[in-house]
Amino acid sequence: MKRKIKNVFAKEDYYCFACSPHNPIGLRLEFYETEEGVETEWDPKQYYEGYPGVIHGGVQATMLDEIAAWTVYIKAKTSGVTSRLNVKYKKTVSSQQEKITLKGKIREIQRSFCYVDTWLHGEDGTLLAEAEAIYFIYPQEKAVEMHWYPADYEEFFEEEQS
Repeated sequence: MKRKIKNVFAKEDYYCFACSPHNPIGLRLEFYETEEGVETEWDPKQYYEGYPGVIHGGVQATMLDEIAAWTVYIKAKTSGVTSRLNVKYKKTVSSQQEKITLKGKIREIQRSFCYVDTWLHGEDGTLLAEAEAIYFIYPQEKAVEMHWYPADYEEFFEEEQS
């Protein structure tokens, strides 16, 4: 199972650096739900480099945090804010790759905290970075009230075409 997630936040005035389709300098990540979690693919660009040929570590951390956020939206069915992000950089992320893949999976939810494991893989499947994200999550009603979550969970998905 893999289904496309619609960015319900992407209104005209939405410029999230990681996921807005309207941000001309953003990453423009798009997400898919899988049985285990959430994933995305991204085409590295030279203008996101730190050292020549290497995607900046801060950009990598941003992507790992973002996949965690979308994992919370879809699998915990609420929103939250990053409480802690512990990134482990394993290998350099070359900007010359065709694509990289990011995956997120909820490890556990304890009270108001959601523990999300995230991974960044190169085009050949090599693990390049990983992170544990700890999100402070809101009760769904509060997330809806703050406009950080849709009133109807199904808004995240396109209607099935017959």
